Amino acid sequence: MSHPRVSELGWPTTLPEEDWEEIRQGVPTTDDPFIRKYMEGQAALIAQEKKQRSDYAFRNSLSPIAKEACEIVNRIREEEKKTIWTAEFEDALAQETGVNIYPGMMFGLAKNRMETTKLWQIVRRMPKGALLHAHFDALVDQEFLFETLLSTPGMHIYCSTPISTPHELEIAPVKFRYMNNEHVNEKSIWSSEYIPNTPVLLTEAVANFPNGGKAGFLSWLSSRCTITETESIEHHHGVDAVWRKFQSVFVILSTIVFYEPIFKKFMIRMLQQLLADGVKWVDVRLAFAFHYFKEGSEEAESSYDRMFQIFGESIESFKASEEGKDFWGCRMIWTGLRALDTRKIIEDMDACIAIKLAYPHLISGYDLVGQEDAGRPLKDLIPELFWFRKQCATEGVEIPFFFHAGECLGDGNDTDQNLFDAVLLGTRRIGHGYSLYKHPLLIEMVKEKKILVESCPISNEILRLCASVLSHPLPALLARGVSCSLSNDDPSILGQGVNGMSHDFWQALQGWDNLGLAGLGSLAENSVRWAAFEDQTSAAWLHDIKEASLGSGVRAERLKQWSIEWEQFCLWVVTEYGDDGESIRKIREETSFDVQD
Repeated sequence: MSHPRVSELGWPTTLPEEDWEEIRQGVPTTDDPFIRKYMEGQAALIAQEKKQRSDYAFRNSLSPIAKEACEIVNRIREEEKKTIWTAEFEDALAQETGVNIYPGMMFGLAKNRMETTKLWQIVRRMPKGALLHAHFDALVDQEFLFETLLSTPGMHIYCSTPISTPHELEIAPVKFRYMNNEHVNEKSIWSSEYIPNTPVLLTEAVANFPNGGKAGFLSWLSSRCTITETESIEHHHGVDAVWRKFQSVFVILSTIVFYEPIFKKFMIRMLQQLLADGVKWVDVRLAFAFHYFKEGSEEAESSYDRMFQIFGESIESFKASEEGKDFWGCRMIWTGLRALDTRKIIEDMDACIAIKLAYPHLISGYDLVGQEDAGRPLKDLIPELFWFRKQCATEGVEIPFFFHAGECLGDGNDTDQNLFDAVLLGTRRIGHGYSLYKHPLLIEMVKEKKILVESCPISNEILRLCASVLSHPLPALLARGVSCSLSNDDPSILGQGVNGMSHDFWQALQGWDNLGLAGLGSLAENSVRWAAFEDQTSAAWLHDIKEASLGSGVRAERLKQWSIEWEQFCLWVVTEYGDDGESIRKIREETSFDVQD
């Protein structure tokens, strides 16, 4: 049943009509000089504040075509707020799901509808530059990954417990691995008689899945490897609960992705989907807590050398293809696990340096990952990080820091204070930086040191830091002049479905009035400006960041390439969605063309 709006309610007025008419004559109108003066002052104050925004310079440099494209997108955004996110749709979906619907609402509930909008078509086409914050294991759509898993010969499933009850189906630590000899006619893994850790041929286990065979198995495996829609909106269960599910997903995926035949297909699919979404470069993160297996081998590799060989070959093969000729490339930010003890972290750091020496072009930096609240804070890891720096200097390699920091709700606790250590340790970018808005001094330091914040709005929502994009702190950072970019973090796990950035871009564009297409363009340009294209000393990195497109290196060249793609995109927006005559007239006026020419 539809509820009346306040504006539709009767008003219990007691004022006689003649009295109201007399009072009304004395109420000033918006045309009165002093009201106009006030409104001019208000507009001037807003304009003055907007000069502090990090995207102010980008907006001021827009070409006439780009300005017109931004106006068109603003009109479409306002139109869709009224026609797509309507009261009728809100009422219908509220009855179905028990929640209210609005632009910028919870991602899991808005996703299907957003993908039907004009804004979605526009955002999909937009050149997004570089993806700076994403975890490798979660960068391929699961439909493709699971079909690849099922079609790979010799793959087996095993578990430390039988998976015979609804509870076990939900939490049992299932894993996969290749076996030379097919283990058939074993006790069913779905039976209470299953012998723990016994490999079962995957095709046989799938066929015998008790809840619907192959289709049921794929649905079940998907539920084990994603934060489901229900889990994503149950914020009352708190951050720790959703992180337990989140981390369990990586344990399963690591036993699928890192068998070489699957890994090769994973790589190409990842690069194809990124390029199709307008992403030309990716600084991907990977935590090395898995075993890598060559094709046909049951024995894990003793190091990650082979994996990086295939990683590099896959990138170059894609770039050399007709399909991938416009792709710039991909490098790896090595990520240790912050929850480990000193010995394991040092061993992991040593492995990172060894791979950097063998594949210097593939390792771009170092980070520590895992739930910040549950792991060791950076200040507890200072001895290990200083040891790492010394070893890098001894070996003559440049491995800068790109730290996760401030991915938390805390205010003054150890997790929140990771931001201080990240800045002091010289991080070149900050992953998430969700709690940075609480620290005015750090904000000024981040601006001064030209540190970029890699913001992941959908991830922060799904992992319960905020209820929706509307309550995300990124607009506060942009307003304070902090340079930021948008990233998707873990798209196959968090519900985006594909590995591009369009969902995060759409949420930001539709959710934040102050952003607009120009603000979105600035975020994309920042991603190119702060990408780790090559090894650079801190001084050279900072020089290139400041010079931007005016420089002479790889960064400047790619910023120029992105700028051309941006102009082409804006022209497409004007051509596809603009009022031809009106749009051309505005552009001509902006460029001082004679309308009669």
